[in-house]
Amino acid sequence: MLLNALRKLGGVLYRLLSVFIFLAVWELAARFQVVNPVFLPPFSEVAATLWKLIRTGVLLDHLLISLQRSLLGFGLGLAFAIPLGLLIGWYRGFERFIDPLIQTFRNLSVLSLLPVFVIFFGIGETSKVAVIFWGVLWAVLLNTIAGVKNIDLSLIKAARSMGISNYGLFTQVILPGALPTIFTGVRLSATSSILVLIAAEMLGANSGLGYALYFYQSNIKYPEMYAIIIVLAVIGVAVNYSLAAFEKRTFRYREELPETGSV
Repeated sequence: MLLNALRKLGGVLYRLLSVFIFLAVWELAARFQVVNPVFLPPFSEVAATLWKLIRTGVLLDHLLISLQRSLLGFGLGLAFAIPLGLLIGWYRGFERFIDPLIQTFRNLSVLSLLPVFVIFFGIGETSKVAVIFWGVLWAVLLNTIAGVKNIDLSLIKAARSMGISNYGLFTQVILPGALPTIFTGVRLSATSSILVLIAAEMLGANSGLGYALYFYQSNIKYPEMYAIIIVLAVIGVAVNYSLAAFEKRTFRYREELPETGSV
């Protein structure tokens, strides 16, 4: 029991070794002025500043606001993209009709459209949620379409041979088969929703992590600026690994299936 725990701890420490090395290089480079410590303070100073922001509640206030915006835009993006992707992937005629429009819109940078969102929705919360919605939309939509289109045709033929209805075929074969690919799109969009929000908050907000990042940079408070950057990195890593663990647990059956052609 203890041996297994030590092995797991050793594995975790080994995976974090590169991060520890990076932080040590950061600390030493600033301490020995390999880089200008004014522009890149030592990591220990940034860590102390981060703790101060946590202790005073400043970080929590900005974090909760950003997460609220991200979750709302992310949820709306999923609620729109998944049904639309299922519809497009299921009906080939509809796909041929709408694909040129999708390919045009998905190649528009979300940040280039920020002025358009501001014009239509103002500088309040709605424009920021709309930016996140747009940033989330495309990865989920395209992965949903791909998931439906890549369903094994033999499964569809077998289901139809047993007299299954179109509704039953969709709910029992198409949707379950497409879920792993859809979830890949969800993972890609989850972290991007936060990154897109940060950019939006930097351009027009008075709260949130993006606003805090821009405020500290503008006021030459570099330890605070790097502290916010570290928080953003931690959030991105935590979201990615949490979704990866959920995906592995939920779709474990994929690992148990034999490879095509195996005996």
